[in-house]
Amino acid sequence: MTGSWIRQSVWVLTLAALLGSGIMGGVFFAFSNFIMKALGMVAADRGITAMQSINVTVINPLFMLILFGTAAACIPLAIFAFSAMSGPGATWLLVGCALYLVGSILVTVLFNVPLNNTLAGISADSGGAEFWLKYLKEWTAWNHVRTLASVLASIAFAIALCRLSHTT
Repeated sequence: MTGSWIRQSVWVLTLAALLGSGIMGGVFFAFSNFIMKALGMVAADRGITAMQSINVTVINPLFMLILFGTAAACIPLAIFAFSAMSGPGATWLLVGCALYLVGSILVTVLFNVPLNNTLAGISADSGGAEFWLKYLKEWTAWNHVRTLASVLASIAFAIALCRLSHTT
């Protein structure tokens, strides 16, 4: 009974991590593919104001639940994968967890958020154009990393889920 409960819990958490990393990959992709390009095409003061608004509104319960809830799901999944290294899907679980935690969460915390915090202190109408150009380039480059990491994590979780499904 206990083994069955653990397998079912791992399956559910893997599905949640798959969905969460896929959603985040889509959000990050939208920013990398067209949102940042569009903001870069308008006058710096308008781009700064728009991004400052985005950075305020993105801090909401649903976004935070998906971003950090996926990270939270990775913790027990990684522990399970380490304890069951020879089990089906364990390696893929570890790969997915590492990609998401390092490539999405750590990059967000170390690079994108500090850039956002600096941008928050910039006055759109007084000389922010130079920083805005730097921000667009650096923030978008790090966002490409988050996009790729989230998408690859979702693929790893999908493979793990397939492997886990053959054992339940």
